[in-house]
Amino acid sequence: MPLWQWILDGVLLALVFLFLYGVALVVRRRMLARSGGTFELSHRARSDRTGRGWVLGIGRYDGDRLEWYRIFSLSPRPRRVWDRNRVDYAGRRESRGSEHLALYTDHVIITLDSAKGEIELAMSPASLMGFQAWVEAKPPGADWDKHRLR
Repeated sequence: MPLWQWILDGVLLALVFLFLYGVALVVRRRMLARSGGTFELSHRARSDRTGRGWVLGIGRYDGDRLEWYRIFSLSPRPRRVWDRNRVDYAGRRESRGSEHLALYTDHVIITLDSAKGEIELAMSPASLMGFQAWVEAKPPGADWDKHRLR
């Protein structure tokens, strides 16, 4: 078999795998969205360099938890999970510098305080409104002891 046929077979095989990967991503996204409450949510995984470390993903509310899934992963499990009773909304800001390239166009960046440190998330203004309502919907008395522990 000539070399050009081996190359052609390799390219076709790569295209088939790429197509199957795309189909698997779409099926995974549909399965995550099936129960509702999903939205585009980026998470800053590394904050060692200014404007870097952002990873695109999908957020999903599951009761008192916010689950975060990487957008290009095939894993059915969330990569990060935040408990509503363990985070506090600290504020918001607009993206700056190279963050414009890493995030979706209209997304705003929010900061959350937790026992493990500061968490930065990016979401659309409409999703932020829903997120703030979700955080404020804690059961009565859920944070009475929290301020004493600090």
